[in-house]
Amino acid sequence: MKKAIILARSFARSAKDPLRRLEAAGIQVEIKKNPNPENEKIVSELIGDAEGVLVGMDRVGEVVFTNCPNLKVVSKHGVGVDNIDLQSAQKHSVVVANAPGTNSISVAEMAFTLILILARKIPHFFEQIKNKEWGATSFGLELEGKTIGIVGFGRIGKNIARYAQAFAMKVLYYDPFISDEISPYKKVELEILFKDADFISLHAPLTDETREMVNDELLSLMKKEAFLINTARGELINEEALYLYLKENRIAGAALDVFTHEPPFDNPLLSLPNVIATPHISSHTREANLKMGNIAAENIIRVFNGEEPLYRVV
Repeated sequence: MKKAIILARSFARSAKDPLRRLEAAGIQVEIKKNPNPENEKIVSELIGDAEGVLVGMDRVGEVVFTNCPNLKVVSKHGVGVDNIDLQSAQKHSVVVANAPGTNSISVAEMAFTLILILARKIPHFFEQIKNKEWGATSFGLELEGKTIGIVGFGRIGKNIARYAQAFAMKVLYYDPFISDEISPYKKVELEILFKDADFISLHAPLTDETREMVNDELLSLMKKEAFLINTARGELINEEALYLYLKENRIAGAALDVFTHEPPFDNPLLSLPNVIATPHISSHTREANLKMGNIAAENIIRVFNGEEPLYRVV
């Protein structure tokens, strides 16, 4: 009997459905909680002699592929595969698959929620009430007439544009992989987007080219009243540069769901009053977890049956 491991941490509660799906296909399944997803040695020990593994943010690289020779398929519970060494997977003849599109609504809704929270200064007023202060001590912003800049115009970016249009916002987007302009939105160069947008939302994948793409040069172009929102990958931002711009009020604020190192408990960004943060939860809705889990399980089942997975990466 083939064996698969579900490495569950944040999506443990939703693992029952993909578990049943795998077991119905005659696969022996174990759900294991990983206390340290960054540690490949621990990941290797948890996978053991299994032929398949369903992973979230667990680091799967050369150490894992070397220590787990039975492994045939790594199925990502999500879209981004930057935590999986694709070259190493190919070298060891391991199939890597993902679940694209399954969390696009959840992430887009979260990003737009953060935009609204920033615009209306919700954390500030909540603290005011807790301190037994009443009445407006500052003013928030209306979204109508403001410009949103979306970096990365895939499924998530397009959903955010749709929401922004409903709020009568002007939409700019940057995406080097889209050649034709998508009406009614305006495609611009990255520098123009950072210069003109009131809200900038990041939705680019993490690659060698996008790592720390938001650096001092781009931040210097932002309006003093502008906000930065990141629900993609923390490594897209040079956090030292962002800290200085926020601390010196050279930009208005930031909402961060992701950080370069997680958990970011010692990150100086968290000490700033113009930063709001959430613990990498933008895709964590019941609906998204269920869709991601089922597709991730189906990818494993298909590979075990000698078929192509639904969404093969390598």
